[in-house]
Amino acid sequence: MSPPAGEATLTAVLHVPEWTGVRVLAGLTDDAGARQLTGVVIVPAAEVPEAAIAGRLLVVLHEVDRTDWRLDVLVRRARAAGVAALVLPGTEPVGWATAALADRVGLPVLGSPAPLEAGLAARRLLGRTGEVQARQVLRTVAACRRAGRTVEDLAREVTRVLRRPVALLDRSGHVTVGDVPGADRAALAAALGSRNPAEDARLPLPSGVVVLAAPVVVPGGETAAWAAATLPEAPAAEEAAVAAALAVAAVGFGHRLAVRRLTSERDARSRTSLLGELLNAGGAASAATRRRAVAAGWPLEGWHTAVRIAAQREVDTVGLRGEVVAALAAQDVRAVVVESGDGWSAWTTTTHEPGAADVQAHSAKLRRSQRDLAVVVETQVGVGRPHPGLAGLTRSLAEAADACRLAASRPHTGRFVQVDQLGLAQLLLAWTRTDTFQPAARSLLQPLEDQPGDLLHTLGVYLDAESSVAETAAVLGVHRNTVAGRMARIQQLLAVDLADAEQRLALHLACRTMGVAADREAPQDG
Repeated sequence: MSPPAGEATLTAVLHVPEWTGVRVLAGLTDDAGARQLTGVVIVPAAEVPEAAIAGRLLVVLHEVDRTDWRLDVLVRRARAAGVAALVLPGTEPVGWATAALADRVGLPVLGSPAPLEAGLAARRLLGRTGEVQARQVLRTVAACRRAGRTVEDLAREVTRVLRRPVALLDRSGHVTVGDVPGADRAALAAALGSRNPAEDARLPLPSGVVVLAAPVVVPGGETAAWAAATLPEAPAAEEAAVAAALAVAAVGFGHRLAVRRLTSERDARSRTSLLGELLNAGGAASAATRRRAVAAGWPLEGWHTAVRIAAQREVDTVGLRGEVVAALAAQDVRAVVVESGDGWSAWTTTTHEPGAADVQAHSAKLRRSQRDLAVVVETQVGVGRPHPGLAGLTRSLAEAADACRLAASRPHTGRFVQVDQLGLAQLLLAWTRTDTFQPAARSLLQPLEDQPGDLLHTLGVYLDAESSVAETAAVLGVHRNTVAGRMARIQQLLAVDLADAEQRLALHLACRTMGVAADREAPQDG
């Protein structure tokens, strides 16, 4: 619930942007800060007026000698009259005796480099809510006109005008532009994600911070995001003004998002069309197609390694392309990314044929990118082998697509399959699908069955991850210490030494056999 209009605590007024230069000189206790201010009295000299001024802010305009005994008299008289706080011109400290007196009588003494402006700002906040709203709305309208074409430009400009952090959150409540300082991101996402987008939102957080959010509606009536502003404890007038200004800014965000969407869809159609032409060309693209590829920055020569990334649920592949590019770039994978069907086709190009170590390093980066992307969307990923030239690109993309389809039914690999590893794996699996090996494998792993901690699955993932505890923890979504503990338990139950290559190979083959059984039971996708 927002504070009542026309009232504010002294602490709230101290947080308004117009009071940025005001300093506390003495006497501010928690009780004094929580007092409700009922008005503002501005006087030219250091005197207490005869009128009833209880609960009001007393602002003195003319300089007051900080060492004069008359300042102590002013403090005593102001407190006796019930003044809520005293504002002096200038921010120089008061003498220790005056500070001790203010502390003892409980009268906050403040200093301002511009006391008249501070007093008038406080008066507006306490008595003229409509005027404060109108001023902020007009300034925000001007900011929307003045800001650049991107949502980032607008967020910066509105933040500057409101002097409050302004951010853009996606529909599920995750921050996409700007910042929401002092907010628990997960709690904020949960609160906004479950809220009716058709309504404005006011979210008081346990930290005392208030987040105001206004729905950002794009043409067609769809609520695409939230415009959010973060305030500390604030007067009702300022909160109402920021809420009104935020509603105006939301229109500006919606306009920019719509323009960005149109541009993205146009670019996506162009990329998809170009990729289709290249694939249909079968290694002999026309000069016009090659020119388009060059213009798009797509290298056609060299060694191409393709990746197929498919979302596990229906998503906006155009809107999320930037997230995919960012997740790859974060792992130093500079790839061409094209929206395609239920996901994205991507590839990297090198001038020379990658060696085995390069392929493994590239694969590890892609695995990390998949995990980073999981914050936004769960995916299955297939990686093709490196092949040269335009025909090689087509071949690598086809291999990546096949691997991606297999990845859908392989949760024990983190739904990540690389064609190079797939060939060896299939060979080993074919060998282990014998009537003599399968009973032996089950017997070997039987001590792990019905044990707490899913030890059999953990062992399979650990061996697939080349005995990497960190990789295993990432795939299983548990802590490294949990994996280490499970592996120690596994070695104890099986009475094996995983440092022994032969024992490790035997266990790996046995796990693959058991994994084949799991794959057969799992629903096949594609």
